[in-house]
Amino acid sequence: MSRQTYRVCFCCRRSFKVTAPPVPGDVKDLFQRYSENGVMSVDQLQRFLIEVQKEGGASREDAQGIVDRLRDQGRFHIFHRKGLTLEDFFSYLFGEINPPLSPNLGVHHDMNAPLSHYYIYTGHNSYLTGNQLSSDCSDKPIIDALKKGVRVIELDIWPNSNKDDVHVLHGRTLTTPVELIKCLKSIKEHAFVASDYPVVITLEDHLTADLQAKVAEMVTQTFGDVLFSPGPECLKEFPSPESLKKRVIISTKPPKEYLQAKKPTEKEVDSQRGKAGDEEAWGKEVPDLREDILNDDKDDDDEEEDEVDDDEDDGVGGNKPQQKAAPEYKRLIAIHAGKPKGGLDEGLKVDPDKVRRLSLSEQQLEKAVVTHAKEIVRFTQRNILRIYPKGTRITSSNYNPLIGWSHGAQMVAFNMQGYGRSLWLMQGMFRANGGCGYIKKPDFLLKSGPLNDLFDPKSPLPVKTKLKVTVYMGEGWHHEFDSTHFDLYSPPDFYARVGIAGVRADRVMKKTKTLEDNWIPVWNEYFVFPLTVPELALLRIEVHEYDMSEKDDFGGQTCLPVSELRSGMRMVSLHDLKGEKYKFVKLLMRFEFLDPSTEE
Repeated sequence: MSRQTYRVCFCCRRSFKVTAPPVPGDVKDLFQRYSENGVMSVDQLQRFLIEVQKEGGASREDAQGIVDRLRDQGRFHIFHRKGLTLEDFFSYLFGEINPPLSPNLGVHHDMNAPLSHYYIYTGHNSYLTGNQLSSDCSDKPIIDALKKGVRVIELDIWPNSNKDDVHVLHGRTLTTPVELIKCLKSIKEHAFVASDYPVVITLEDHLTADLQAKVAEMVTQTFGDVLFSPGPECLKEFPSPESLKKRVIISTKPPKEYLQAKKPTEKEVDSQRGKAGDEEAWGKEVPDLREDILNDDKDDDDEEEDEVDDDEDDGVGGNKPQQKAAPEYKRLIAIHAGKPKGGLDEGLKVDPDKVRRLSLSEQQLEKAVVTHAKEIVRFTQRNILRIYPKGTRITSSNYNPLIGWSHGAQMVAFNMQGYGRSLWLMQGMFRANGGCGYIKKPDFLLKSGPLNDLFDPKSPLPVKTKLKVTVYMGEGWHHEFDSTHFDLYSPPDFYARVGIAGVRADRVMKKTKTLEDNWIPVWNEYFVFPLTVPELALLRIEVHEYDMSEKDDFGGQTCLPVSELRSGMRMVSLHDLKGEKYKFVKLLMRFEFLDPSTEE
């Protein structure tokens, strides 16, 4: 039985008929195999869950629960029978109760290892509402980030114009400030709304000693016993996320003298803005590591270029007089940050007696992984590495996070107020482990091999598994958008892009055929992806509407961690440009993990 919906074009008043397609052939075949006389019983549904959906522990009660939920939702079409009809079965497969990631999995990684053993959901310039040069500073983006599970909040702290209070703003720009105390109070209120695991506040400090003391008082009074403050000395080993539940941690480099900086003129801001260029509606394709990075000698002028050694004096640089740092401020710092003199050879040395955080820009990382890949991996086994966007990303765009993750970097800092494909990867990565903001790194990044060798993502590796992805169909656009959104005079022409983000050997994107004039496209195409490092692989899914004369229109996207992808036929919800889930737009897909030797 097909369903029909009529949409009216607001331009020419033409009526468009939207007809639900017949049930896909694979769904019909499976229903026939697991049903009798046109009805799938609870026992047959249980067998389907185990054999096709690969839910090995599925019980009869689980199958009955699906039947009950369909009945409660009024999805049954034949009420007197004890089981599912074909259309009921299709409603289950293409419904909210059948997502690609298990809704019951929750936090399931070992959370008792040191913080350095985890990828941590990390924000950059967390207070900005828009671009990096002239947008407002506010506590709202901080609140939004915390509600989405971000665990590392960055605040740039500067003296106010009277030098008697502390403001948060992006220094040397025209961004309007927000009071530090307002940001701290909002962090306290929303820190553990999405996750109980610790929130790290990274401070980019540009304060004098008296204002550092004022910050210490603000932080102490705001967070009280929630604050984790082990003392002024560096930790010998990081605590675990489990031991730090519902705690707030301060991380910053050693206190230094405040450096006066003049604000740029409007002309300077406009000049810098012009260098950024425009991105497509859904963001540029995620860039790979550039092969010519060693020849790129452009300086990266960003916030941590003037970092000092943890063990250096409290003052810094030039002919400016040094000053004694506020001791109460130094005691707040639980995770010491810094960049010791001597370049990467010195900076990546592992001290057996203390742990610390090192920060590199995305450009510095790209250079470092060419010359010091193994040293980075070794460093991140005990210490924390933070990567931040280069200074020219004034539109709050982002970079490829996989370069940092594949070398063990825990804090890959992103502009959460930005948009585009790189941010979709970040959002997809942290859907894992119950969305708690902490993901245990793979063992090969935490331990040396039998010959004391270290993981190198550029080295050729054997295929561990193959992921077969079938894209059956999609629907929901006619509910989400008006009839002229994609085309003024005809239904849309959708195609899907499916691929893998991961180590270089696994990275690929493929696309389906374009289906003309159909609000509910039925592609029925499959792709096979060989995976050498499935632990770091993310499944990318996008839908676009082909436009012959202009850029193709965005139709939805999502990104899913392969490590938690459920086998079988699943309903995949799509999200908008910012990562917010659409209410109606979804795909019916199937995921199968195959033996590496399987012929494609």
